[in-house]
Order: sequence, then structure tokens, then C-alpha cells
Amino acid sequence: MLAIRMQRTGRKGHAQFRMIVQDSRRTPTSGNIVELLGSYDPHTKVANINKERASFFLSNGAQPSDRALRILSFQKVEIPAWIQKTLEKKSATKNPDKLRKNQPKVEEVVEPEAKEEVSTEVETPKEEIVAEAEETVITEPTVAEEPVVETEVSDKPAE
Repeated sequence: MLAIRMQRTGRKGHAQFRMIVQDSRRTPTSGNIVELLGSYDPHTKVANINKERASFFLSNGAQPSDRALRILSFQKVEIPAWIQKTLEKKSATKNPDKLRKNQPKVEEVVEPEAKEEVSTEVETPKEEIVAEAEETVITEPTVAEEPVVETEVSDKPAE
């Protein structure tokens, strides 16, 4: 059976693909291809495909891969009715209970915005508060000092 599939070419990190017709028992890297249908650049999303040859192989029973079928349908190649399109694949999520959407909702306590309340007290201007602070001088407690006794120093030795 023939398969229409993509063959990766291009350098590392910058893939290019060829659309090839190949025996389904071979790998795309084997090099044994029946026909080269065109190329596809995934970076620019440009596909150059020989539509006539692709429709010929499809009508004669070549089975396209999922990606090749998608590219062929974007290129408006007539797809036979017997080709089944695979459904969208959905992979099972590991640890679905850890997802944020499955976590119990925690109600956040939102503090109301601070509103300026009207006070009945008369506010004192800042200048008065500063003046009062300057008048109030904090003094350190004094330590009782012992009286200093002055003695005379003389050059004569003590007797």
C-alpha cells in the first residue's frame, strides 16, 4: 500500500518537509520513495505541491498521513470520500486535580477603600506642632559628680 507522508529535511531547529509518496512499509528516512509531490515550510506556512499528481495517487488508493491530509485540504486538493479524517486528539491530563480551575475557590477579603472621615476635632497646623516640639526640650538626668579636689604639684619629693 502506498502512503503520502512528510519527510523531514533542513537543518537542526529549522525544519523543512517534503511531501512524498512511499511504500507504507518503509520509513520516511529510508530514501526509497515512489514520487516527490512537493515541499512544505512550516515557518512561513508555504506549501508547493503538485496537485494533479497528489489527486492521482489519492484516487488510486494512497493513504495520506494526518498532517499530509491537512496540507492537501488547505491546498484545495480533491480528497476522496473513503479517506477518513481522524478526530482531534485529546490527551489525558496528568493530575487534573492540581489544575488551577479545579482548585476550591478562596474568597479574597477585599478591604474597603479608606474614606476620609470628617473629624469634629479642630486640627492644629503643623507649624504649631513643630513649635511645641522645639519648646519641649528633653534633658538627660544629671549624675551627681564628686567634688574635684585640686592639689598642688611640686618638684620636691614628698617627705
